[in-house]
Amino acid sequence: MIDHLRKYPLFVLIMIIGALSMLIPAVHAAKLDEIRVMQVFLSYSLLILIIAVILGLALMNRSPRITARAHLITVLLVYALMPVFLAMPFVELIPSIGPFQGYFEMLSSLTTTGATLINDPGSIAEPLHLWRALVAWMGGFFVLIVALSIMEPMNLGGFEIRSLVSGAVGEAGAYGSTDASRRIEKYALLIGPIYLAATFVLMVLLFLSGDRAYVASIHAMSIISTSGISPVGGVSEGSSGRLGEVFMLVFLLFAVSNRSFLTFGSGDWRWIKKDVEIRLMLIAITAVPLLLFLRHWAASFEVSEQENFRAAFMALWGSIFTVMSFMTTTGFESADWQTAQNWSGLGTTGVILLALAVMGGGVATTAGGVKLLRIYALYKHGIREMERLVHPSSVGGSGMAARRFRREGAFIAWIFFMLFLVGISTIMLAMAFNGVALEDAIALSIAVVTNTGPAAGVLETGLKYSELGVAAQSILCIGMVFGRVEVLALVALFNPNYWRR
Repeated sequence: MIDHLRKYPLFVLIMIIGALSMLIPAVHAAKLDEIRVMQVFLSYSLLILIIAVILGLALMNRSPRITARAHLITVLLVYALMPVFLAMPFVELIPSIGPFQGYFEMLSSLTTTGATLINDPGSIAEPLHLWRALVAWMGGFFVLIVALSIMEPMNLGGFEIRSLVSGAVGEAGAYGSTDASRRIEKYALLIGPIYLAATFVLMVLLFLSGDRAYVASIHAMSIISTSGISPVGGVSEGSSGRLGEVFMLVFLLFAVSNRSFLTFGSGDWRWIKKDVEIRLMLIAITAVPLLLFLRHWAASFEVSEQENFRAAFMALWGSIFTVMSFMTTTGFESADWQTAQNWSGLGTTGVILLALAVMGGGVATTAGGVKLLRIYALYKHGIREMERLVHPSSVGGSGMAARRFRREGAFIAWIFFMLFLVGISTIMLAMAFNGVALEDAIALSIAVVTNTGPAAGVLETGLKYSELGVAAQSILCIGMVFGRVEVLALVALFNPNYWRR
């Protein structure tokens, strides 16, 4: 059976996985005695499974002439077509949502963006929330597999900087196989159990902290996949409290460095001391919350009745968790994030959260954004340029690898950063042409391109996705795919040399 499935195209295999995954919300619906919901999920599961098998039989044993092109096109097809199938139960069970709105909802989940058209979480059945979180969880796993098995050999997705530093040219990846199917299979078998175990451990910890098993499972999947999906309106509405937020903060480490998955369970965490992404993350979650804390602390003198140590601690913790959440493009706000405003009387700074989302998480993780490694390359290049202002004839030290990182690595990081900002600006202008206010257009464009759906509501205006028209929502769909696939991979499709490979 396994050998037979290996002959199917990747897209067909993903369809089969999606169809079988519908059994999980169907079982949950049966447990809640929601018979119609169960019947809908079972019916569409069988329908999609039949379509997938027919396509698999028609396309099995087909070998594309240009494998690199086939890999990237398959990834684009997954994001373009899979939401159509995944949205079928949504459209059937929620009369107020049309086919396009269902497509938007599932594309948002599959890209781990977490943007939703559902303003009241209690207005839809629990199995539908579970389905959203499950799709996002599988989408996060898909991102990891694509990054390690397809992007790394092609020197894309942040690996182009690492290859410049090491002098490698990619092509095979860590497993040394030029066959993408073999790499996908091996990485799936390597990371799959770790991905599942990390989700299960976090779910148990959240359950023990006070959340219902249903809420704990969805929040655990949302943290591991960085989707920010919640059935209760965010972690601040959950029952796990600060203890649950502490556990979530620890597991967000998986979105900072892909080495976290490879060392999970081994006990060898010595690499943390040398990992530049971890160091940059520590600087961010220390410096930014401290600055926010000092800002609120200075203002709290005018609100003497609320000035106390407990409020100060709550405000500091709320800043640390929220900064970490937005930097990893998860988008959860701490229950104590509002405490900082109540303590000082000052409003929160949504622009800082948007900047953190643009900064992003680690390379080859479920996080979006520019990525920490590229930010670090630009930082090292900037430090070197300032040194040359003082000593123009100096020679940069630290070896050839460090010099490549500061020169070629910074150059490609700068190109990506500029293209990334051009993408955000284009979507922002398109939203403005559709009648969206400038502030809202900025927040929405950053939210979708960085795959941080909740970031759209951090500004004072807080425009909701459901308030947009179909044209504006279509633009946001393009932005989600643009941010998740990454601009360099899209540019590669127009490279003549790439097409000859």
